[in-house]
Amino acid sequence: MRVIASFLSPNKQTGKIPDLAEQSHNVGEANIEVDITDDTATQIAHQEMDVCQTQVHVLPDAELTPEAVDDYISEPETADDVFVPKPGPSHSKADMSLQTGSLLTQNTPRKTKLRRELLKVKRRVLRLQSASEAIPTKQGFLKQCDIHLSSELAAIVKFNECIIFIKHIFLALANKENLLPEMEWFGKLYNHFYWENQISVLEDEQCRKHMNEYIRGLRNGTSWASKMFDASGHYSSQFFFGNDFWLGSSTLCEELGNNETSTDPLPFQIRFYMARIRININDILTPVTRQLNIGECLPKSCKPDDIRLLMLHEKSQARSLNVIDVRPVPGSYCVFDDGTLLFIYGLIVLATVYYLIINTFGKKEQHAKHVHNNNVEEQKSKPVPKMRGEKLSNILLCFCFTTNAQKILSVDRVPDEAIKCIHGLRFFSIAWIIMVHTYLEVFAVGDNKTMRTVTERSFLYQTVSNATFSVDTFFFISGTLVTMLYFRTAQRKQTNQSTTKTTFKNSFLHYFSLTLYRFLRLTPAYLFVLGVNELVLKYAHNNSVFSPAMIDHITCSAYWWRNALYINNFFPQTEFCMLWSWYIANDTQFYLLAIFILAFAVRNNYFKWAAAAVLIFLVTSWITTFVIAMQYNYVARVEEPFALFDQLYDKPWMRIGPYLVGMATGYILFRFDGKIKLPSYVVVSGWILAVGLVLSLVYGLGKGELVTPVSAIYATFGHTSWGLALAWITVSCCWGYGGPVNSLLGFRGFLPLSRLTYCAYLIHPVIMVFVSFQLDGPIHIHNHIVLVTFLGNLVTSFLLAFVVSIAFEAPVVQLMKLLLVPSSKRKEESCQ
Repeated sequence: MRVIASFLSPNKQTGKIPDLAEQSHNVGEANIEVDITDDTATQIAHQEMDVCQTQVHVLPDAELTPEAVDDYISEPETADDVFVPKPGPSHSKADMSLQTGSLLTQNTPRKTKLRRELLKVKRRVLRLQSASEAIPTKQGFLKQCDIHLSSELAAIVKFNECIIFIKHIFLALANKENLLPEMEWFGKLYNHFYWENQISVLEDEQCRKHMNEYIRGLRNGTSWASKMFDASGHYSSQFFFGNDFWLGSSTLCEELGNNETSTDPLPFQIRFYMARIRININDILTPVTRQLNIGECLPKSCKPDDIRLLMLHEKSQARSLNVIDVRPVPGSYCVFDDGTLLFIYGLIVLATVYYLIINTFGKKEQHAKHVHNNNVEEQKSKPVPKMRGEKLSNILLCFCFTTNAQKILSVDRVPDEAIKCIHGLRFFSIAWIIMVHTYLEVFAVGDNKTMRTVTERSFLYQTVSNATFSVDTFFFISGTLVTMLYFRTAQRKQTNQSTTKTTFKNSFLHYFSLTLYRFLRLTPAYLFVLGVNELVLKYAHNNSVFSPAMIDHITCSAYWWRNALYINNFFPQTEFCMLWSWYIANDTQFYLLAIFILAFAVRNNYFKWAAAAVLIFLVTSWITTFVIAMQYNYVARVEEPFALFDQLYDKPWMRIGPYLVGMATGYILFRFDGKIKLPSYVVVSGWILAVGLVLSLVYGLGKGELVTPVSAIYATFGHTSWGLALAWITVSCCWGYGGPVNSLLGFRGFLPLSRLTYCAYLIHPVIMVFVSFQLDGPIHIHNHIVLVTFLGNLVTSFLLAFVVSIAFEAPVVQLMKLLLVPSSKRKEESCQ
């Protein structure tokens, strides 16, 4: 179906509608055609003929008053005509009517609604005086000259948008203050040249005095006032494409206020302010609410409340504007007065003292030892008496920098029974995670947010939006290693005749020791990064011209204990400290469940019960995920990878699948230790299925979105399917069927990076927040910018992860070995 709107010129002198027959030969005309593709419209069209077809009609020679038009709207001359006055291309009052058949004459809710829409159009048109120079359409701005030069413009709209679409076209033509003044209004919005009449609203006398002096200097063209204006934010390009940052420059404002270095001394002190403005744009085709971030370089005597009054004065009846907050940049927070920083400094000083003591004490002790072929033997000729602080010295040696660094950076050949491919899997997974977080970092401070929409349309962008599966890789690896090592340890104990009989008491103690070991291994580095993250967010909120979405400077102080207990994933996202820490909480919870099940699995009589428990947990997670997804109408979209975060995304019932698959894989690798012969067709089929599964999960969403039932199935089985694909890759690599994949993933250069993945996961978002919110202005979103930023984030994350690991993770690992391994079997190591 087609909608045709004809625009005709009225008589300029009388302001009355001319006779169509007399004037049509010298009247410009332009048609706008709209194809209606909605199925409902098509059905009605077959029944009612010419639904929503516009034609030109002539009203009697009379003044176009609201009362007169009300008569024509309410009581049309014929049953098929409804008259609505509309403007012509000369931008005064004109005539236009809608011939809608019985669409608007029969009483149905839909037709009554359309009639009400037309009445609203009529009332608004009669309040308008002349036309603007451009018309907003879904394909951009149609200029007045385009209407005269072009015979038609096609656009696709749904049936229920038909009348609304025509309404906005007519309103744009009818109102000189509609679109072009919209742009003029943006140009004048918070333009200091137009603030002269607004200063009177200021209550503070000193602020009002300095503002008057500033405006006078600005109008007189003085250099210092012009620089203040230049350092403030104004309307710039790409606002309708997502540029919400009118920031100016806090750095230039600060430099201008430094009278020691400035060449233009100021008559008063100045300060930079950041304001967040919520604005409702009502007069464009699609009304939206936007938030503006505006920087202002203004007199320091003006407080945030004064700036707020000035900005609120920009309101007009035609537009909704609200000042959310105004804050000075930098604020009053001083990082050196923060107790958290003092605690972190204390840890650093303590570690330095440890290193100095160890370095001195270790060298003295080495004179009484003979090192040969990496084995330490006590000299028999002169036995060295035990030193009183031997236990203390061994503890201090766990903090040896060089020894720990050598262990982390070692690329020595690993034992044959080790799963070599997991090191490559770990590195590529953390790189994948850092890549998606880099995109989010750039999107947060980008000035052309429309580019995000364009980027998300790309087929390959699903690699970013579906990076959630990278975390599933870590879950799978954890389940595999925990299970395989648990069975191997149990097997060694069973072959040791001196081992005491296994009882439930011993099993409980073993469970407790494993839980304590994990807690002590993960927590020090975790809490250190948590403290650093809190400081970084406090600094960012105090000094950045941007407004970080995260509020960790508030939540970490209040809810850090949830992170320390690894239960933070059960609380709302708004109360999260370190949002990305949901993975660590889940992994710890899965670990506690796994070792509980494995404590029964190593007993021959209980293995089947343990296997059944794993299967029950898996099926239960599927059912729970599916029910929640259906209940909340979950829809998988590329644009919303974190949908239903509190209900599904970070919850164990959605994430446990890969971990349980990993447990099964770990048992298979333990049970069939060594290379298993598989037929070639099994190997080929397995790789085809595994690769196909990975590609379908990552790129299965395509460019559209799945309906709720399909999305629920995708959420239910997707993560477990990812684990199954990894299971085949791992088993194939261990059994000799990995080929080039095993060569890549088992590359020994990945060993150091694999050991640092935990600390890299902890620290990389903190680096991104610190760097991005140090910027003085937005960046331009582009894939090449993201690529370079990603590489920088990746390298920096591993460098700082090495420092954190040396200081907090590696020493704890050595301490655990010192406390849990018998001294007779412990290898002594020196710090060289």
